[in-house]
Amino acid sequence: MEAEQCGEGSRTGTDPADEAVIAEAAELLKAGETVAFPTETVYGLGADARNTEAVEAIFEAKGRPSDNPLIVHIADRAALGELVTEVPPVAAALMDAYWPGPLTVVLPLRAGVLSSRVTAGLDTVGVRMPDHPVALALLAAAGCPVAAPSANRSGRPSPTLAGHVLDDLAGKIGGVLDGGAAGVGLESTVVQVQPDGSVAVLRPGGITAAQLAAVAGEAAVTGVSAAPDFTPPQEAAEASSRPAAPDAAGDGSPAPRAPGMKYAHYAPRGWLGVVRGSSPASAAKTAAGLLDAARGRGEKTGMLLFEEHLPLYPAGAADCVVSLGPLASPETAARFLYAALRRFDEAGATYILAEACPETGLGSAIMNRLMKAAAGCVIDAE
Repeated sequence: MEAEQCGEGSRTGTDPADEAVIAEAAELLKAGETVAFPTETVYGLGADARNTEAVEAIFEAKGRPSDNPLIVHIADRAALGELVTEVPPVAAALMDAYWPGPLTVVLPLRAGVLSSRVTAGLDTVGVRMPDHPVALALLAAAGCPVAAPSANRSGRPSPTLAGHVLDDLAGKIGGVLDGGAAGVGLESTVVQVQPDGSVAVLRPGGITAAQLAAVAGEAAVTGVSAAPDFTPPQEAAEASSRPAAPDAAGDGSPAPRAPGMKYAHYAPRGWLGVVRGSSPASAAKTAAGLLDAARGRGEKTGMLLFEEHLPLYPAGAADCVVSLGPLASPETAARFLYAALRRFDEAGATYILAEACPETGLGSAIMNRLMKAAAGCVIDAE
């Protein structure tokens, strides 16, 4: 089946399972082009991880800061032997449990096998095996490790539909494989096994801390404390492209060990704040007052909330109200979060508030993304 043209330099297959379309996309990767493809988390923008020119095309298309490493995707666990020098026993156990799936494991890199642009010069690399038939078929057909961050402009909400990719990147990439809506909706959990065998969570995601603990032991799973950095990624990318002054010492900030640990991400075009209260009613009262004041200033307002809290708000509290579904169903909220943030762009919202949620289970990943999208802006109802 011929691929259908959909924007300058971009393509999508009308049948995501069509082998001919997947083979065409694989040939683009082999030729050093970039291809967006579906995974179970979000759409990724892939390139041959061994080809520096191809990897640089990812950074250029996304406007991504050069010190933000990329995750490498593989279709066969046997490929690890060519990429890394060691797989600790705990890491192997996590792979047994959650590969293919939304889990990225940071491992010691084998020298000389990948472009240094993939790892931002680090001696480690994040690797995952996606749980999506189109992604696995593409990776197998390409026959190379594929570096793939989310297929969006850096700082924007990640794409969970092929249309989101085209909204951000049409004309900037080689092609798009349309595999329908992403299932998990949030990027993979990124972990690194420490020398003592403990598991450090570098980025929360589709695999929860409880799921990790079921394999590694509850006491062995820890988060990584790091000062948050909410620099807009385009600003960081522009700064990194400018030559440094002869006596410049740099900002002393090392490259993050995993994507999502540095810079603002996932943001809608309008201003976004996260409202937190001792109760849903107190949070709703504060949010409603702020929305009313913003509307009085001439802002077009938006509210992101959970379904059962809608009655706590006055009718027409915001120009655009988007529900993430029931608070008791974080899977639903995770699946639709990025699409919801893009809805505010479609509505032209300039002032947006979002309800906080408990940071347990998937709620930890949801709040991680909301805080990045809001550049750390929290409004405390009390």
